[in-house]
Amino acid sequence: MSETSGLTIGKLASRSDVTVQTIRYYERNGILPKPARTTSGYRIYSERAVRTLSFIKHAQLLGFTLSEIQELLSLRRQPDTSCENIRQRACQKILDVKNKIERLQRIQDALTKLVAKCPGDAPPSECLLVEALENGKSQQLI
Repeated sequence: MSETSGLTIGKLASRSDVTVQTIRYYERNGILPKPARTTSGYRIYSERAVRTLSFIKHAQLLGFTLSEIQELLSLRRQPDTSCENIRQRACQKILDVKNKIERLQRIQDALTKLVAKCPGDAPPSECLLVEALENGKSQQLI
């Protein structure tokens, strides 16, 4: 890559709507491949880096962790991988999301019950909500 072709880290960050620190973090952790460098040591990125950062951001919006994203990116680069391998990861993520939603619903129900028991006008030392949290009764509701 010549000195003038490609994107600097600042331009990549701007085009991808991420920070320079985020790009460096992804590089350090192997999520984003290390770029070529100019003779003066500047990082020079290709358009592929823009697409990779877009992939990462959109995968995060769908709830994938950075570890899962790294796995998806790795699968994408393997010639013997089929779409089914990636589909399986997405199906697992659907199950994970469903389980989180169920857990959050139980938490919401428990909090609703606790709040309903709290009269609101008692001093904190007599608060039924605080008492339930202190003696573990809140955990029984979840």
